[in-house]
Amino acid sequence: MEKSAKVAVSLPQSILKAVEKERKNRGENRSEFFRRAVLNLLKDERRSKKIESYIQGYSTQPESTQEVISGHRIGVDALAGEPW
Repeated sequence: MEKSAKVAVSLPQSILKAVEKERKNRGENRSEFFRRAVLNLLKDERRSKKIESYIQGYSTQPESTQEVISGHRIGVDALAGEPW
C-alpha cells in the first residue's frame, strides 16, 4: 500500500457540515471521503484537458468534405445491417 501523508485543511463550517452529512450517508470516514473527492477532481481535470486538446486540434484541422462523406457512408452501411 502506498504511504499516506496527513494534510490539514480549513473549511467553512457550512461546507464541513455538508461533508459530514454526505460521508455519513455513504458510510465513509473523512479520509476516505476526501481521498475519493480528490481522485475524482483529478480525473475530471485530466478529462477536461483532453477534451480541450481535442477541440483545439479539431479547430485547427477540421475534417475535409471527403472525410465527412466517407464517415456518413460508413455509418449508413453499418446501420443498414441492423435488424431494427
